Amino acid sequence: MATEADIFEELTPLLRVRPELQAICRFGAQWASPHAPEPEGWAPFHIVTAGQCRLEMPGAAPLTLTAGDVAVLPHGGPHTIRTASAPHELSPPMRSLSRPFDGIMIKTNVETDVETGLICGRFQFEQANHNTVLAALPPIVVVPAATGKNAGRIASLVTTMQTELLDDRPGAAAVATALALAVMVIVLRAHLEAAAPQQGVLALLARPQTAKALLGMLKDPARPWTLDDLAEQGHTSRATLVRQFQAAVNMAPVAFLAELRLTLARGRIRASRTALAVIAEDVGYQSETAFSRAYQRQFGVPPSGDRSAM
Repeated sequence: MATEADIFEELTPLLRVRPELQAICRFGAQWASPHAPEPEGWAPFHIVTAGQCRLEMPGAAPLTLTAGDVAVLPHGGPHTIRTASAPHELSPPMRSLSRPFDGIMIKTNVETDVETGLICGRFQFEQANHNTVLAALPPIVVVPAATGKNAGRIASLVTTMQTELLDDRPGAAAVATALALAVMVIVLRAHLEAAAPQQGVLALLARPQTAKALLGMLKDPARPWTLDDLAEQGHTSRATLVRQFQAAVNMAPVAFLAELRLTLARGRIRASRTALAVIAEDVGYQSETAFSRAYQRQFGVPPSGDRSAM
């Protein structure tokens, strides 16, 4: 039977994510740090290392973050991090300087009396435009430090990241960046545990049998998967797998695979100039004609039309 560890070991390389550390923030008094929308594929994150702050995002209720909390914005939406009391006037002014040895910014508005500390950066998802898991995540994911199974793990990672960055030792940024990737995996795992999704792709990932079948599809969409193959992949019966897929995504596994193949293809068509015949073959179609018919039926436009519209 697949374990949670097996699933996340397989999922992590499929995410194709690379962390980028951007700033060590040291704030006091009244402050605000606005963040513009990120380009597609970039997901900003904020790790609170001391004190507390407020995260504001258009269309969402403000969130209060405290030391050890981690916030990730999977779709790169605009947001502001600011004083927890949400002041109307800001003082003193913000200053930024770049560390000469690794380029990470130091952002501060005080000389002393630091009340709030953060490590800020962003994750780059290399194939964001056809990353099924990324697309299923909500606009913001917050993992509180003080609750759940991951509390001690996140606290340990954050402490080590902060120590590495503040000690200024050789290779510190590389170590901290690797730890940031571990934080991303824990955040995703914690979100699945806490949200317990009942519908959608995340619901498939939350159940061992469907997760293994989904990961098999994502790793090798061109394979001529049968229902027997997918049930074997999930270490379950065909009937159980069909029932679980129907409950999560309202379709049978093979129908979901057909839709997934076209979704993966659409992402590549919109992001590259790769020949349509190559993309068709890569997602499991034996002919470009059959691929084009299925694509038109699914999206209402032919593959060539989708590409020319971008």
